[in-house]
Amino acid sequence: MSLNEMLKGAIEFHGHKCPAMPLGLRAGMEALRVLGVERSKDKELMLLSETGSGHATGCFLDGLMFATGCTYGKGNAKKLYYHKPAFTLIDMERGRAVRVALKPEFFAKALQSPFVQQRKAGVPPQDIAPAITDPLVERVMNLPPDEFLKVSEVFDYAVEKTPGVFDVKPCAICSEMVFVDKLVEKDGKLVCIPCSQSTK
Repeated sequence: MSLNEMLKGAIEFHGHKCPAMPLGLRAGMEALRVLGVERSKDKELMLLSETGSGHATGCFLDGLMFATGCTYGKGNAKKLYYHKPAFTLIDMERGRAVRVALKPEFFAKALQSPFVQQRKAGVPPQDIAPAITDPLVERVMNLPPDEFLKVSEVFDYAVEKTPGVFDVKPCAICSEMVFVDKLVEKDGKLVCIPCSQSTK
């Protein structure tokens, strides 16, 4: 996939055009390059995102997931809630990893952009004029990585592989199927987590 095709696919996945998502896209692609690995098809990679919620790093994370192929559905993306535009990408096959962060001075300057000012004023990202958004996205897509990314050396990472769970049983209260490793005992019965917490 070309860089333009990656961007187009990532925008469709993300839902709107903004500068933060392409920053994650580029950062994820750089992490793949440094580790010498391809986009994850299953669980070959693990993404530990330091992002949180309620700010633009959510968009950054969507770019990371699209670039790396690490997703919540596959279970190889985790959010650490450090509220930082940074992440570690782990090669699960070889036990190697790299940490990537937006350079502080770059990120601080990016938060002064007209796009962010519009967002602060309550304008939804999809309603911000292309004349504001497009040049910022184009700049992000053409920046040399060393101008905006702080990339660690590749380092060893102790990998713990856990087998998938495929067995299910019905909850003794609501009868919905539950993966067996998440059943909880309550009053001598195996129940799902919500039923275990219910006071009814």
